[in-house]
Parts: sequence; C-alpha cells; structure tokens
Amino acid sequence: MKIGIFTALFGDKTLTETLDIVKSEGIQAVEFGGGAYPGAAHLEMEKLLSSKSARDDLMREVESRGLTLSAISCHGNPLHPNKSIAEDHHQAFVNSVKLASMLGVGCVNGFSGCPGDNPSAVQPNWVTCAWPDEFRDVLEWQWKEKVLPYWTDQAAFLKAENVKFCIEMHPGFVCYSNDTLLKLRNGVGRDGDAIGANFDPSHLWWQGIDPLAAIRELGAEGALYHVHAKDTRIDPYNSGRNGNLDTKSYGDILGRSWVFRSVGYGHGVEWWKDFCSNLRMVGYDYVLSIEHEDGLMSPMEGLRKALSVLKQAVIFEDAGEMFWARD
Repeated sequence: MKIGIFTALFGDKTLTETLDIVKSEGIQAVEFGGGAYPGAAHLEMEKLLSSKSARDDLMREVESRGLTLSAISCHGNPLHPNKSIAEDHHQAFVNSVKLASMLGVGCVNGFSGCPGDNPSAVQPNWVTCAWPDEFRDVLEWQWKEKVLPYWTDQAAFLKAENVKFCIEMHPGFVCYSNDTLLKLRNGVGRDGDAIGANFDPSHLWWQGIDPLAAIRELGAEGALYHVHAKDTRIDPYNSGRNGNLDTKSYGDILGRSWVFRSVGYGHGVEWWKDFCSNLRMVGYDYVLSIEHEDGLMSPMEGLRKALSVLKQAVIFEDAGEMFWARD
C-alpha cells in the first residue's frame, strides 16, 4: 500500500513545484485533477490528449521522482439539469477517461451526479426522505430517466477504454452510500464492474455510516478501486443540538455540527490503523490519497500532520507466509 496525495491543494503551484514538494515529503503517488469542480491545475488536458510527447514528458516528470500516478479526478455533475454545466462536466469525464487510458492509469475518480426533479428543472434535487410520497416519485424518475441511461452508456465507454470510474460517495449526489453505489453498479448491466468506489471515509461519518463496515461490503463486492485519506470531526455540542444535517458555511467551524479535518484530527491513529488493516483484509493494496480540506490548518501543515499519522497506520509490505501457524 502507498501513501499518495490529491494535488488540488497545490493549485497555486506549477507541476514541477508540486512534484518536488511531494517527493521531498516522502509521498509515493499523485492524483491529478482533470477538470470539473477540482479543475486541472497540473494537467494541460487538450495538449496531453493530442500529443504523445506531452504525455511522455508528464510521465517522465512523475516517474523520475520515484512517484506513481494513481488516478485522474474529475469530480463533477454530468447529470446537472443545467445543460451547459452537464456538458462541461461530461466532457471533463470523457477527457479524463481518455487520458487515463492513454497513460495506462486504471482509475478516474468522480461523483455520480444528481439530476433535477423533472424535464424542466434548473437545479439538482437530492432526495433524502421517502415521504411525502412525491419524493419517491422524483427519485424513481431520476434513476429511470436520467441516472441509469447515462451511466449505462458511460460504463460501456469505460470498458472500451479499460478504465474504472471510482465514485466518491458524497451527499448531494445520487450515490452517497454503499446501497446507492451498488444500485448503480448493478443497474447498468454487463459493464457494471467498470464502476466502483473511490472510498472517502470523511463523507460517511456524518451520515452515521461506519466506514469499516462499508469497506467490508464493498470489498466483498469487488468494488473498492481507490481510497482517499481525509478525516471528519463531529462536534458533540453542535451535533447534539442540531443533528448533522448542516448547511452552514464550511468556514463557520465553531458553529457547524461537523467539519473536515486532516487525518488524525477527527479520529486518532488507532482508528486509522484499523482502517488500513481492514483495507488489507479485503484485498486492497493500492493507494491512500491524502485530500486536504481542513479549515484550521495550512495545506503544508495539514499534509504533514496527515502524513505523520498515515506513516504509522499504513501497511507497506506484503505479510508473506505465516511462519507460526498453518493457513
């Protein structure tokens, strides 16, 4: 297993500067943004898609520092009812998949998206309850008319490009939990294994989901393709008063029921050791990619704090055969 980083936190730095920092901090893998919400600060997408020499130069920059490229990320909403947004995010997805295929990178990370509630909608509608009954009608319409038709086509495209789409389960989009992710994976037909998870525990805690239980199920389904390392802290006072459905600004750290934190500042190193052990138990041996979204720490301090925890928690070596007992 390797420690990686989603380089979005270095969006103000050049590719060379970013890779030099990553190498100097002892990180082993990078994940680049390919468009949509995270942008593409370190990838000249049009040039890379059209020029083999540009792609060779990119991989030389990465590999000459002893790094690997774990994924390209294009977190967006290709199901958005605003046609221009949907087309822009769909194109970012297509470009990211094509580039990943050309580079021999097996993972593209992103969101499932969320449509509106009718053909004339102008904003997405994330349904979270089953009553009044019209909410279920909306949900049925979304999946039947928008979600499954779109992703059935994209699953076939992914299969043809030999790339996996790794969905980050995230509230606000139709896939936000194991059951919704597996509903999509199993609903697109024969190419469903082209869709799996970019597993980020930070989005699960405040929903009341146990990330370790979620790992066990996704591992058993063979649907665990990439992993983010990001923490969440639930404030016991604010959560106790208001619950965890919180729409306050992420900047209102004192007032929110929960906030994203650097690894170790929501859950201690013992939890992260258990997390890494569970990943190993279900057969995941790829990358834990650090994502910095901590409003109390600078990018470099947040990165270094996360690294200090993950270096204790990640299991880097193959265990080999048991010498003390038979299998």
